[in-house]
Amino acid sequence: MGMSAVPADVQHLVSPRVEFCGIDAPIDRTPFSIGRDGDLVLDDDNRYLHRRFLVVDCQHGLWTIANVGTQLSVSVSDQAGRVEAHLAPGGVLPLASTDTTVRFSAGPTAYELSVHVPAAGFRPGPLAELGDADATMGRVALSPEQLLVVVALAEPILCSGHLVAAALPSNAEASDRLGWTVTKFNRKLDVVCTKLTARGVRGLRGGPERLATNRRARLVEYAITAQLVTVADLGLLDRCP
Repeated sequence: MGMSAVPADVQHLVSPRVEFCGIDAPIDRTPFSIGRDGDLVLDDDNRYLHRRFLVVDCQHGLWTIANVGTQLSVSVSDQAGRVEAHLAPGGVLPLASTDTTVRFSAGPTAYELSVHVPAAGFRPGPLAELGDADATMGRVALSPEQLLVVVALAEPILCSGHLVAAALPSNAEASDRLGWTVTKFNRKLDVVCTKLTARGVRGLRGGPERLATNRRARLVEYAITAQLVTVADLGLLDRCP
Protein backbone atom coordinates (compact mmCIF):
# COMPACT_ATOMS: atom_id res chain seq x y z
CA MET A 1 0.00 0.00 0.00
CA GLY A 2 1.41 3.34 -1.04
CA MET A 3 1.74 6.38 1.19
CA SER A 4 -0.54 9.38 0.71
CA ALA A 5 -0.55 12.81 2.28
CA VAL A 6 -3.37 13.71 4.64
CA PRO A 7 -5.75 15.94 2.62
CA ALA A 8 -5.59 19.64 3.47
CA ASP A 9 -9.36 19.81 3.96
CA VAL A 10 -8.99 17.22 6.71
CA GLN A 11 -5.90 18.72 8.33
CA HIS A 12 -7.53 22.08 9.05
CA LEU A 13 -10.38 20.51 11.03
CA VAL A 14 -8.23 18.82 13.65
CA SER A 15 -4.49 18.33 13.30
CA PRO A 16 -4.18 14.52 13.17
CA ARG A 17 -1.53 13.42 15.63
CA VAL A 18 -0.43 10.76 18.10
CA GLU A 19 0.72 11.58 21.63
CA PHE A 20 3.08 9.30 23.51
CA CYS A 21 5.41 9.99 26.44
CA GLY A 22 5.59 13.72 25.75
CA ILE A 23 5.96 13.21 21.99
CA ASP A 24 3.38 14.90 19.78
CA ALA A 25 3.81 13.17 16.42
CA PRO A 26 1.83 14.65 13.50
CA ILE A 27 0.11 12.16 11.21
CA ASP A 28 1.38 13.77 8.03
CA ARG A 29 1.02 10.69 5.84
CA THR A 30 -1.25 7.66 5.68
CA PRO A 31 -1.01 4.87 6.47
CA PHE A 32 0.90 5.93 9.63
CA SER A 33 2.67 3.08 11.43
CA ILE A 34 3.45 2.74 15.12
CA GLY A 35 5.73 0.21 16.79
CA ARG A 36 9.33 -0.66 17.56
CA ASP A 37 10.34 0.55 14.10
CA GLY A 38 7.61 2.70 12.52
CA ASP A 39 6.70 6.28 11.71
CA LEU A 40 6.36 6.63 15.48
CA VAL A 41 8.89 4.56 17.44
CA LEU A 42 7.51 3.60 20.84
CA ASP A 43 10.31 1.54 22.34
CA ASP A 44 13.15 0.19 20.21
CA ASP A 45 14.58 -1.79 23.14
CA ASN A 46 11.51 -3.95 23.88
CA ARG A 47 11.89 -7.16 21.90
CA TYR A 48 8.30 -8.15 22.76
CA LEU A 49 6.95 -5.18 20.78
CA HIS A 50 6.28 -5.69 17.07
CA ARG A 51 8.38 -3.60 14.72
CA ARG A 52 5.20 -2.49 12.96
CA PHE A 53 2.28 -2.94 15.34
CA LEU A 54 -0.47 -0.34 14.82
CA VAL A 55 -1.47 1.52 11.66
CA VAL A 56 -3.63 4.64 11.56
CA ASP A 57 -5.17 5.26 8.14
CA CYS A 58 -7.71 7.55 6.47
CA GLN A 59 -9.75 6.43 3.47
CA HIS A 60 -12.55 8.61 2.07
CA GLY A 61 -12.66 10.65 5.26
CA LEU A 62 -12.94 7.60 7.57
CA TRP A 63 -10.14 7.22 10.11
CA THR A 64 -9.26 3.71 11.26
CA ILE A 65 -6.74 1.97 13.48
CA ALA A 66 -5.48 -1.50 12.60
CA ASN A 67 -3.59 -4.07 14.64
CA VAL A 68 -1.11 -5.47 12.10
CA GLY A 69 0.81 -7.47 14.70
CA THR A 70 0.53 -11.21 15.26
CA GLN A 71 0.68 -11.61 19.05
CA LEU A 72 -0.48 -8.53 20.96
CA SER A 73 -4.01 -7.27 21.55
CA VAL A 74 -5.05 -3.66 22.12
CA SER A 75 -7.68 -1.83 24.17
CA VAL A 76 -9.20 1.13 22.31
CA SER A 77 -11.47 3.63 24.06
CA ASP A 78 -12.73 7.17 23.90
CA GLN A 79 -11.05 9.34 26.53
CA ALA A 80 -14.26 9.65 28.57
CA GLY A 81 -14.23 5.89 29.15
CA ARG A 82 -17.69 5.43 27.60
CA VAL A 83 -16.60 3.16 24.76
CA GLU A 84 -14.11 0.30 25.02
CA ALA A 85 -13.14 -2.18 22.31
CA HIS A 86 -10.72 -5.10 22.21
CA LEU A 87 -8.65 -5.07 19.01
CA ALA A 88 -7.10 -8.47 18.30
CA PRO A 89 -4.25 -9.13 15.83
CA GLY A 90 -5.45 -8.51 12.29
CA GLY A 91 -8.39 -6.38 13.44
CA VAL A 92 -9.43 -2.93 12.21
CA LEU A 93 -11.61 -0.39 14.02
CA PRO A 94 -13.02 2.96 12.93
CA LEU A 95 -11.93 5.83 15.16
CA ALA A 96 -15.37 7.02 16.21
CA SER A 97 -14.11 9.75 18.54
CA THR A 98 -11.78 12.67 17.92
CA ASP A 99 -9.72 11.66 20.95
CA THR A 100 -8.97 7.97 21.31
CA THR A 101 -6.86 6.24 23.95
CA VAL A 102 -4.97 3.08 23.01
CA ARG A 103 -3.52 0.75 25.65
CA PHE A 104 -1.60 -2.50 25.32
CA SER A 105 1.22 -4.49 26.87
CA ALA A 106 4.35 -6.00 25.35
CA GLY A 107 6.16 -8.31 27.73
CA PRO A 108 6.13 -6.80 31.24
CA THR A 109 5.64 -3.22 29.99
CA ALA A 110 2.27 -1.48 29.61
CA TYR A 111 1.88 1.32 27.08
CA GLU A 112 -0.65 4.07 26.54
CA LEU A 113 -0.94 6.52 23.67
CA SER A 114 -3.55 8.95 22.42
CA VAL A 115 -4.73 9.38 18.82
CA HIS A 116 -6.36 12.67 17.77
CA VAL A 117 -8.20 12.81 14.43
CA PRO A 118 -11.00 14.90 12.88
CA ALA A 119 -14.55 14.31 14.09
CA ALA A 120 -16.29 11.19 12.80
CA GLY A 121 -19.89 12.09 13.57
CA PHE A 122 -19.99 10.24 16.89
CA ARG A 123 -21.22 11.88 20.06
CA PRO A 124 -21.41 9.78 23.25
CA GLY A 125 -24.46 10.02 25.45
CA PRO A 126 -24.45 10.53 29.23
CA LEU A 127 -23.19 7.76 31.46
CA ALA A 128 -25.82 5.72 33.26
CA GLU A 129 -25.76 5.61 37.03
CA LEU A 130 -24.04 2.52 38.39
CA GLY A 131 -25.67 2.51 41.79
CA ASP A 132 -24.29 2.87 45.29
CA ALA A 133 -21.92 -0.10 45.44
CA ASP A 134 -18.54 0.66 47.00
CA ALA A 135 -16.80 -0.45 43.83
CA THR A 136 -18.34 -1.63 40.58
CA MET A 137 -16.98 -2.87 37.28
CA GLY A 138 -19.97 -2.54 35.01
CA ARG A 139 -22.46 -4.55 37.02
CA VAL A 140 -19.78 -6.53 38.85
CA ALA A 141 -19.43 -5.38 42.45
CA LEU A 142 -15.95 -5.73 43.92
CA SER A 143 -15.20 -6.25 47.56
CA PRO A 144 -12.72 -3.78 49.11
CA GLU A 145 -9.95 -6.39 48.90
CA GLN A 146 -10.70 -7.17 45.25
CA LEU A 147 -10.51 -3.46 44.45
CA LEU A 148 -7.14 -3.30 46.22
CA VAL A 149 -5.84 -6.01 43.88
CA VAL A 150 -6.66 -3.86 40.85
CA VAL A 151 -5.26 -0.66 42.38
CA ALA A 152 -2.00 -2.38 43.40
CA LEU A 153 -1.46 -3.68 39.85
CA ALA A 154 -2.36 -0.34 38.26
CA GLU A 155 -0.33 1.77 40.73
CA PRO A 156 2.74 2.40 38.50
CA ILE A 157 0.57 3.73 35.68
CA LEU A 158 -1.68 5.76 37.98
CA CYS A 159 1.36 7.31 39.70
CA SER A 160 3.09 8.12 36.42
CA GLY A 161 0.06 9.67 34.77
CA HIS A 162 -1.33 9.05 31.30
CA LEU A 163 0.54 8.62 28.02
CA VAL A 164 3.38 6.60 29.55
CA ALA A 165 5.10 3.25 29.33
CA ALA A 166 5.29 1.61 32.74
CA ALA A 167 6.36 -1.79 34.05
CA LEU A 168 3.60 -3.60 35.92
CA PRO A 169 4.39 -5.19 39.28
CA SER A 170 4.63 -8.94 39.59
CA ASN A 171 2.12 -10.75 41.79
CA ALA A 172 4.79 -11.04 44.47
CA GLU A 173 5.52 -7.29 44.35
CA ALA A 174 1.83 -6.38 44.43
CA SER A 175 1.10 -8.72 47.31
CA ASP A 176 4.05 -7.30 49.25
CA ARG A 177 2.71 -3.79 48.59
CA LEU A 178 -0.55 -4.80 50.26
CA GLY A 179 1.08 -6.78 53.05
CA TRP A 180 -0.56 -10.00 51.85
CA THR A 181 0.75 -13.45 51.06
CA VAL A 182 1.16 -14.27 47.37
CA THR A 183 -1.40 -17.05 47.79
CA LYS A 184 -4.04 -14.62 49.02
CA PHE A 185 -3.27 -12.13 46.23
CA ASN A 186 -3.49 -14.82 43.54
CA ARG A 187 -6.81 -16.05 44.93
CA LYS A 188 -8.32 -12.54 44.89
CA LEU A 189 -6.92 -11.91 41.39
CA ASP A 190 -8.55 -15.12 40.14
CA VAL A 191 -11.92 -14.01 41.52
CA VAL A 192 -11.68 -10.57 39.87
CA CYS A 193 -10.73 -12.09 36.51
CA THR A 194 -13.52 -14.67 36.73
CA LYS A 195 -16.12 -11.98 37.51
CA LEU A 196 -15.07 -9.77 34.62
CA THR A 197 -14.83 -12.69 32.20
CA ALA A 198 -18.41 -13.64 33.08
CA ARG A 199 -19.42 -10.10 32.03
CA GLY A 200 -17.77 -10.42 28.65
CA VAL A 201 -14.32 -8.88 29.25
CA ARG A 202 -11.88 -10.81 27.07
CA GLY A 203 -8.27 -11.71 27.66
CA LEU A 204 -8.45 -12.49 31.39
CA ARG A 205 -8.86 -16.25 31.21
CA GLY A 206 -7.37 -18.76 28.81
CA GLY A 207 -5.51 -21.99 28.39
CA PRO A 208 -2.43 -23.10 30.30
CA GLU A 209 -0.18 -21.30 27.81
CA ARG A 210 -1.56 -17.87 28.72
CA LEU A 211 1.11 -15.93 30.62
CA ALA A 212 0.19 -14.41 33.98
CA THR A 213 1.82 -11.17 32.83
CA ASN A 214 -0.71 -10.90 30.01
CA ARG A 215 -3.61 -11.42 32.38
CA ARG A 216 -2.40 -8.71 34.73
CA ALA A 217 -1.77 -6.34 31.85
CA ARG A 218 -5.21 -6.93 30.34
CA LEU A 219 -6.87 -6.34 33.72
CA VAL A 220 -5.03 -3.04 34.18
CA GLU A 221 -5.82 -1.98 30.60
CA TYR A 222 -9.52 -2.62 31.11
CA ALA A 223 -9.71 -1.07 34.58
CA ILE A 224 -8.05 2.18 33.49
CA THR A 225 -9.80 2.33 30.11
CA ALA A 226 -13.23 1.98 31.71
CA GLN A 227 -12.19 4.37 34.53
CA LEU A 228 -12.81 1.69 37.12
CA VAL A 229 -9.72 2.86 38.98
CA THR A 230 -8.36 6.40 38.98
CA VAL A 231 -5.59 8.38 40.65
CA ALA A 232 -7.99 9.06 43.53
CA ASP A 233 -7.97 5.35 44.34
CA LEU A 234 -4.26 5.47 45.22
CA GLY A 235 -5.41 6.71 48.61
CA LEU A 236 -6.53 3.14 49.28
CA LEU A 237 -2.87 2.17 49.43
CA ASP A 238 -0.50 3.36 52.14
CA ARG A 239 1.19 5.85 49.86
CA CYS A 240 2.28 6.47 46.26
CA PRO A 241 6.06 5.90 46.06
